[in-house]
Amino acid sequence: MTSTTTERFVASLRNYRYPALPAQALHDGKRALFDCLGAALAATADSWPILGLVEGVAEETGGTPESSLIGSSLRTNAVTAALLNGTLAYYCDIESHHPTANVHATAVVVPAALAVGQRTRCSGADLLAAVVGGIDAAARISFALGPAAQYARGFHPSTVAGTFGAAVAAGLLLGLDDETFLNALGLAGNSASGLLAWVDDPSEQSRPLSIGLAARNGAQAALLAAAGLKGPADILAGKYPLGRAFSDSWDESGLWPRDPSSLEVSQLFFKRWSCCVFIPAGVEGVLAVLDEDNVAVDQIESITVRAPQSVYHVVDGNPLRSHNLQYVVAVAVHRGDVRFDDIVNDRRLEDERIKDLHDRITVEGDKSLDEAAGAGRQSVASTVSLTTRDGKRHSRHVTHPRGAAENPPTEEELRAKFRQLTEGVVSRDDADALYESVYAIEQASDLSELFAHLTRRHV
Repeated sequence: MTSTTTERFVASLRNYRYPALPAQALHDGKRALFDCLGAALAATADSWPILGLVEGVAEETGGTPESSLIGSSLRTNAVTAALLNGTLAYYCDIESHHPTANVHATAVVVPAALAVGQRTRCSGADLLAAVVGGIDAAARISFALGPAAQYARGFHPSTVAGTFGAAVAAGLLLGLDDETFLNALGLAGNSASGLLAWVDDPSEQSRPLSIGLAARNGAQAALLAAAGLKGPADILAGKYPLGRAFSDSWDESGLWPRDPSSLEVSQLFFKRWSCCVFIPAGVEGVLAVLDEDNVAVDQIESITVRAPQSVYHVVDGNPLRSHNLQYVVAVAVHRGDVRFDDIVNDRRLEDERIKDLHDRITVEGDKSLDEAAGAGRQSVASTVSLTTRDGKRHSRHVTHPRGAAENPPTEEELRAKFRQLTEGVVSRDDADALYESVYAIEQASDLSELFAHLTRRHV
């Protein structure tokens, strides 16, 4: 008998077992895990209301105390933990992102894997494999759906495809066989959703909640399947398939690895600033002009940023500050950095210079940037043109901003980012201990040491 599309996809998940994974993918998985933990811990700072909100949910919903809430002593059931930790992981918009698939796969997959991993008392090696596998699966689903097609329908690829990534990570940790995995993916497809309507929410709370919901739905689908619940037999190509619901350009070829020796975890973009991944190249270009051409900030007349035609509309004047290129660039110029505090608080209201510069920045789409990236790749490049008040023009082109897979951060840069994010949340000793725990995760028989540093507040 001919296998269905979903059956073939399930069969490919066997490659995500720890012994079969490439060494590079495992190393990059550790980087993604460490970076995501820093982002989640940053969200638990006293400056933000989100930890108190999710702690309240954990206390009210209760359930079997099997999985921990990051930054808290509370434990709850695995499904609720995935929801709440997923919300924390995406709250500060500083965790890694997969530009080509356009998914925040790490923020969805890591919380689901941690929650189910605690429940199953998994080994560190199994957790790492689940994270790598879940990120890869989420990217493959998004490739097949087409990120642009999902956006065109008002869906967030991170939550649609991310639900499958969370289900794969959870299913691997639960040790699902092929038939049960088939049900898990069917149930994940039934649960997948997530609107882009959060762009109209300046509180920046419904945005991260959408990621938490995807982590919850994926983990829940795997747990339900493990309990015996059945799902659609061929969610990827049945009578009413996933692609018809979320896309008008479904391409099954996207489901199959482009290069089996290099998994998608190795294509992540590690952010330096709290903003959409299609903004950093513009920020780098402007800052380079100011620094290298000795241009004084008060001499800027106007700035034009050309971004890829395929994505420029996402960051051009977006009402959400984290996705507004004009705002992020203006803040970076006048403050030298862009932290989540600058996203939650509108600096245009307190600094007239930022508002004035914001209004003199133009964003344009440039098809040539997409073409230069090549077929099947998403450009994160930008070209900056800055005009000074004396009429002089300065320009910079940034193809691969720092953090891109082609220009990755060093280990020390990742550690410095983690320390900055977690300052005031965990001690320096705990930050260093977390790094050591993550990078030796395959040697851990369980996750107790990792969570010892994630759930205690020392400062």
